[in-house]
Amino acid sequence: MVIDELKAALGEKVTLNATIREHHSKDESFHTPTLPDAVVFATCTQDVATTLKICNAHQTPVVAWGAGTSLEGNSNPIRGGVSLDLSQMDKILRVSGEDLDCTIQPGVRRKQLNEYLSQYGLFFPVDPGADATLGGMASTGASGTTTVKYGAMKQLVMSLTVVTANGEVITTSRRARKTSAGYDLTHLFVGSEGTLGVITELTLRVFGIPEVIAAATMQFASVREAVDGVIEVIQLGIDVARIELVDRDAVVAVNRYSKTELPEKDLLLLEFHGSAESIAIDIAQAREVLGRYGGAGFLQTTDEAERRKLWQARHDAGLACRSHQPGGRIFSTDVCVPISKLSQCIEETQRDLADSKIYGPIVGHVGDGNFHVLLTAAPNDHAALERLEEFHTRLVKRSLSLEGTCTGEHGIGIGKIDYLVSELGREAVGVMALIKKSLDPNGIMNPGKIIDDSFYL
Repeated sequence: MVIDELKAALGEKVTLNATIREHHSKDESFHTPTLPDAVVFATCTQDVATTLKICNAHQTPVVAWGAGTSLEGNSNPIRGGVSLDLSQMDKILRVSGEDLDCTIQPGVRRKQLNEYLSQYGLFFPVDPGADATLGGMASTGASGTTTVKYGAMKQLVMSLTVVTANGEVITTSRRARKTSAGYDLTHLFVGSEGTLGVITELTLRVFGIPEVIAAATMQFASVREAVDGVIEVIQLGIDVARIELVDRDAVVAVNRYSKTELPEKDLLLLEFHGSAESIAIDIAQAREVLGRYGGAGFLQTTDEAERRKLWQARHDAGLACRSHQPGGRIFSTDVCVPISKLSQCIEETQRDLADSKIYGPIVGHVGDGNFHVLLTAAPNDHAALERLEEFHTRLVKRSLSLEGTCTGEHGIGIGKIDYLVSELGREAVGVMALIKKSLDPNGIMNPGKIIDDSFYL
């Protein structure tokens, strides 16, 4: 029996405890929890390799687990099997200030890494809001509020150590900043959601902490004016580190939940990184452009406490909107379109929400065309979930019709699996299925995610 073999090999790192299994049965989304048969707490690459060898021999599913903050059922063990918890692999192995990179284990959390890097005058910029593990962020291809300046995980992961389904350990690249050596295995695994292998080490690009960080806010009479102003800011090459939209409904929810006093209008939150002189120029240019689009009430601050409070309020938007419905869970949405299509997509979405009488505040990383509709529903309210699913389908179709994607940063998981073929076509997804079958012939790696089962029949 697979669990007996795991216990013989890994001892107390294997647990059947009901409470621990329940904790690993779900992520932050509304998707139905499924209990794993066991949870394995890995502490090193060899533990991962041992687990995968045993599970592969028994054709037992393995789902990697970090912090459970994913939003599309990415880490839900929908076929049972083993939940492979990597949270104890949380060591920062190496930092190079000279090369601006670091190597870490996958259980290192975002805030933990930045606290450690700060002693070197460095930071890692990807900020998805949740204090997720870096392994999970790489697995889902995460990004967040700073993508417009620094890029997403796909741009900042330099190399990985990965254990494949049969227990083999591979390194995908060296530390050089560029290479023409062979296939790009690193970016094959980034965004693969644990369906091809389990990440056990990551080498990441890091950056020097800016001399000055300034935050600013500006209000608008409509989302179109705010977004069109952002588009011109980006097109002119004005150096913004973050530029986020929070629509009026989201501002009202955030003020209520986070006890802030933001003006209750469509709002842009901006952040600038650089020297005092460069930031002054960037702020003046951004303010002038946004003012021509009706922006008013410009406020700015370099006070760290005020700036952190402002961005915490932005990251609290999901929880703020969820509190609108006690007992509700987040119904995740995440689409991304070319920035020239963003105003149209958001306006049509707002009309859809109004016509459907659905409460759905909108926030977005508008500098790169990515936005979220913050929907909630009670997990047992099937009628409400059906209405939200129908709206979600319309939203994805709208995004695809505007040459966008069904997910900018959450990944496919199970929540977006129906849309991947619509986005890329059966031929492209068929190539993905061939890669999956080659690396995981027994189908044990996070089965039922990304690629529909029909591709393996």
